Amino acid sequence: MQTPGSTANCPPGLEYLTQINHLFVCQRFDLLEVFSPFETNKTYDVMNNQGQRLYFAEEKSNCFIRHLCGPSRPFTMTIYDNVGCDVITLHKALRWSCCWSNCCLQKLKVEAPPGEIIGYVYQYYHPFLPMFKITNENKENLMKIRGPCVVSSCLKDLNFNLLSLDEEMIIGKISNQWIGFMRELFTNTNKFGIQFPFDLDVRIKALLLGASFLIWTTCILNSGHKSQPEKSYQTLLALSFASPQQN
Repeated sequence: MQTPGSTANCPPGLEYLTQINHLFVCQRFDLLEVFSPFETNKTYDVMNNQGQRLYFAEEKSNCFIRHLCGPSRPFTMTIYDNVGCDVITLHKALRWSCCWSNCCLQKLKVEAPPGEIIGYVYQYYHPFLPMFKITNENKENLMKIRGPCVVSSCLKDLNFNLLSLDEEMIIGKISNQWIGFMRELFTNTNKFGIQFPFDLDVRIKALLLGASFLIWTTCILNSGHKSQPEKSYQTLLALSFASPQQN
């Protein structure tokens, strides 16, 4: 996709996000993971609904920690534009998959451009549900994300609702739609979708992109959705921005 012109009050490299209401994030196929027990650093293509690549994302994590901790591992993910300039950096802390202790709750820092913090994604304690909050660079709350009561590979669809701070309004959702094992195995139809207002601030769109990676690595992979289909299909996430709804 052609690089758009600069936009006022927009971090450099995020101009694409001002023009679109759909994103698709596709994991690159890695033969080493298919034919061996070794897990490699993940790489992704971020595309629009026309199939045009907007960004390329690359995980960087320690090999030993990657095999020891699995999806709970810490990592740094750098997102590049089509000319190779890094525009977003995600820093995930080491957290175990447990919501019973503050030391285990998930945390992600988002920078755009790299070195300049635009916000955070935090998991916070709830006895039954996976709950997250999105904050700005000053750690002021912007919105909440509420997941399903049971996050399991047995479920066909997983929906994470994007909520207003008072939890009275559903402003969108992050959803993983599963359409069956055989179709999922041979097609690119298993994906995340985010519905959110088109005119959302570009920084919050970048934060939601980071939140999607965090939810994928900590909730979906740990639930068993990462088995063989994940290695065979390439599409992981789909992000779309629409109108808010009343809860």
